Amino acid sequence: MASFLTFPALPSLPYSPTRASSFRSRSTSLFQNRFGVRCSYAEATVRDDYKPDTIDVIADVKTERIVVLGGSGFVGSAICKAAVSKGIEVISLSRSGRPTYPNSWVDQVNWIAGDVFYVNWDEVLVGATAVVSTLGGFGSEEQMQRINGEANVVSVNAAKDYGVPKFVLISVHDYNLPSFLLSSGYFTGKRKAESEVLSKYPNSGVVLRPGFIYGKRRVDGYEIPLDLIGEPLERILRAAESFTKPLSSLPASDLFLAPPVSVDDVALAAINAISDDDFFGIFTIDQIKEAAEKVRV
Repeated sequence: MASFLTFPALPSLPYSPTRASSFRSRSTSLFQNRFGVRCSYAEATVRDDYKPDTIDVIADVKTERIVVLGGSGFVGSAICKAAVSKGIEVISLSRSGRPTYPNSWVDQVNWIAGDVFYVNWDEVLVGATAVVSTLGGFGSEEQMQRINGEANVVSVNAAKDYGVPKFVLISVHDYNLPSFLLSSGYFTGKRKAESEVLSKYPNSGVVLRPGFIYGKRRVDGYEIPLDLIGEPLERILRAAESFTKPLSSLPASDLFLAPPVSVDDVALAAINAISDDDFFGIFTIDQIKEAAEKVRV
C-alpha cells in the first residue's frame, strides 16, 4: 500500500521581501528537521572591476625560410617560384643576382649576388630552415670538380655550422654509366657533394637525382622551349616502360631510356623535401615525380 508524506499547510500571507525571506528560512528549517538534510546558501557578489583571467595560447606555427643557391638559374628560379607560391620566404644566392625578366614572384624573393666561396654567410644563412643547392655546370675537369663538388661541399658545411636543419641537393641521375665514364669531373663532383650532404645531414639531407630536365630555359635573354622535346619524350618513354625495362640492365642504357622530368616537378619535389621531415635520402626520377604530386595544387 502506497504511503504519502504530507506537510502541514502554511498560512497564506501577502508577499513582501521580508516575509519571503522568512518563508525560505522556515521552509528550509522544516525540510532539515523532517529529513535530516542540511542546506546552505551563499550569496555571490560581483565586483565592478572584475575581469576574467585570460589564457594565452601560443600557436606552434612553423614558418619556412629557405636559401636557394643558384636561384637565378634554370632549376633555381623554378624552385624560387614554387616556394613563393607556397608562402615560403626565399633568399637566392647566385653570381648574377636578381633576374632581369619581370615577374610578380621575382619581387617576392630576396636576391643576393655573390659567390659561395667568398660570401658572408651571416647575410644569407641566419634564420634559414633549409638550403637548396642547384649549383652545377660543365667545363674543364677542374672547373667541374670545383662547381659541382667543392662549391656544394663548402655550402653544406656552412649550412651545418649555422644550424640550418635541412639541406637539399639537386644532383644528377647516373644513367647506368660504366665506372670509367662516371669518373669525369661532372659526375665525381656531384657524387662528392652527395656524400657530404648525406654525411652532415644523415636524417634530413635530401639528394634529388633527375635526368634530363625540360622546361622553358632562359639563356642570354632568349627563351629555349626544352619542353617541346622533353614533354613528349617523357610520355613516350613512360608508355613504353614495360617493353624497355629488360634493357635497363645494359650499360649506359639510361642515356636513351631514362625519362626526362619537368623543371616544375623537380621544383615541387624540392618543396616537398623542405616541408616533409620524413623525406630524406636519395631520390630517383620516379620518386621525384611522386614527391612532386604530393604538393602539386
